[in-house]
Amino acid sequence: MMEDYRRNPHSVTLLNYHFVWCPKRRKAVLKGKIVKRCQEIIFELCTENDWRLIALEIMPDHIHLFIETNPTYAPSVIIKRVKGRLSHHLRKEFPELLKLPTLWTPSYFCSTAGNASTETIKKYIENQKGK
Repeated sequence: MMEDYRRNPHSVTLLNYHFVWCPKRRKAVLKGKIVKRCQEIIFELCTENDWRLIALEIMPDHIHLFIETNPTYAPSVIIKRVKGRLSHHLRKEFPELLKLPTLWTPSYFCSTAGNASTETIKKYIENQKGK
């Protein structure tokens, strides 16, 4: 839909990122009050950075985050901010998390998604030659 697009004087964009990351050693530590606090911190980050939260699911041993953002944020910057802020606050507020050497593994999954499928875009580009 057209209202999903982010507009500024020089571009029109739709950048949706799906992130998945895990606590160190894939420990099932994301439970109870920790989940609620994770949500609050992620909501704050989305507001501060003008990211639109599409979906968030916090499982005991991993997190799924699906956001829409503007092109000034690389995925690596987004995940660094999210994991860093979460780790800082959660380890300070929940001493049981200090048992882990670090809260998160250094790795993460990221995928892009938009309104059109890869196949649709590929066909559109291929059909441009005939015009």
